[in-house]
Amino acid sequence: MRTSLKLMTLLFAIALIGCGGKEEKKKESFSYDKKTPKTETTTTPKEEVISASKRVDLTSKGVGPITSVVLDANIDQAMADQGADIYQKMCTACHRVDKKFIGPAPTGIMARRTPEWIMNMILNPEQMVKEDPLAKELLMEFNGSPMANQNLTEDEARAVLEYFRTLK
Repeated sequence: MRTSLKLMTLLFAIALIGCGGKEEKKKESFSYDKKTPKTETTTTPKEEVISASKRVDLTSKGVGPITSVVLDANIDQAMADQGADIYQKMCTACHRVDKKFIGPAPTGIMARRTPEWIMNMILNPEQMVKEDPLAKELLMEFNGSPMANQNLTEDEARAVLEYFRTLK
């Protein structure tokens, strides 16, 4: 009887050790639960936000010395060539003709801004970013990189404007 008691105790201990005390981890298995379709709520569409560089504003003349610019129907090619030369020397550190760089691309600028605004931005960038709402937005869009004042004369700025007229 003693032997059978020892044997029973041993079997009981083995059963406890073998079966108890362990937590089995569930294996992750793939399952596909079909989701019930969500009910659509009707909301009013939000207005699409247009970046300042893409926005069209043909009313603002900006802040600065230029209050009126008269453009001929035809482009003055000699003036445009002079403007292209000035642009190449003074502006390409920050601007590329047809793509965003440190500053916006001038291609198509004549369709988005008034000639006065463009010339005031060229001649008076410090005051423009302080007082003109659109210039402030452009400053933020281009990571706070202010346009450097290149100290161009009004004639040089007008030549650059004429060059911009050739960029479509």
